[in-house]
Amino acid sequence: MQTYVMNGAYWSVPGHSVYYDWPRAYGYSEVQAQATQPLTFVLVHGSWADASFWNGVAMELRRMGHTVYVPEFPGHGSDLNPNVTHGMISKAVADYIIANNLRDIILVGHSFGGSVVQKAAELVPDRIRRLVFMDGFVVADGQSVADQFPASMRQGFEQLRKMSKDDTIMLPFETFRDTFVNVADLATAQKLYSEIRPEPAKPLFEKLDLKKFFSLNVPKSYLFLTEDAAVPQAEGFGWHPHMSSRLGQFRLIKSPGDHMTFFRTDPALMAHKLYEASRD
Repeated sequence: MQTYVMNGAYWSVPGHSVYYDWPRAYGYSEVQAQATQPLTFVLVHGSWADASFWNGVAMELRRMGHTVYVPEFPGHGSDLNPNVTHGMISKAVADYIIANNLRDIILVGHSFGGSVVQKAAELVPDRIRRLVFMDGFVVADGQSVADQFPASMRQGFEQLRKMSKDDTIMLPFETFRDTFVNVADLATAQKLYSEIRPEPAKPLFEKLDLKKFFSLNVPKSYLFLTEDAAVPQAEGFGWHPHMSSRLGQFRLIKSPGDHMTFFRTDPALMAHKLYEASRD
């Protein structure tokens, strides 16, 4: 059966989907054809987001013939309780994987979701085919997510936390625009900002015991979005190579993109690069 979709077409063949990708703004100059290996993805979102963050990418992955699950976790989405812990969040993701009887999965963490998949992987290592960090935090043992920022940025987050009435952190628009959606036009930046919600602060500052994670023998990939300014690419900080190198052996895939924009404006690119990071 042949199915046509925007920006591409898919043909089913035994054991694979064949995807013909029309030239796009992300650098392909010729029509490409490739056999995609069907995979099962579990996509974990980051801070100031909820499961709907993945809608476009999940749709594109499903069009490519993959199975996609997108768990929500405590303190996000319809659960507005800010009194959550990192342990509650990572356990919720692991419980979701078990409840849906998922095995041989590609477990993907974006941003704060990177630290979540680190801890969730400790709970369900036998169910994971590969871990993919999509500009995801790879936290060192004994550190917190907040420790991955320079002191001035940590202090800024702490001030925003103290200003809140419910121990949350809400990014000012100027910060969000310059660091999370820096390649977006103003209208897109404003639209994306209207969708974010205050982030529970406790999980960002919790020190994490990750000894078990760093002992796991699970294949890993790092998908680096080259214009992402959410974490400064300075000495001792940054997505890649600073945090990515903590994974030991890993597959590196690079893509244009900032922290959030292309997930909305070019989900086909994000899905394609995610598949590159995930395939055997």
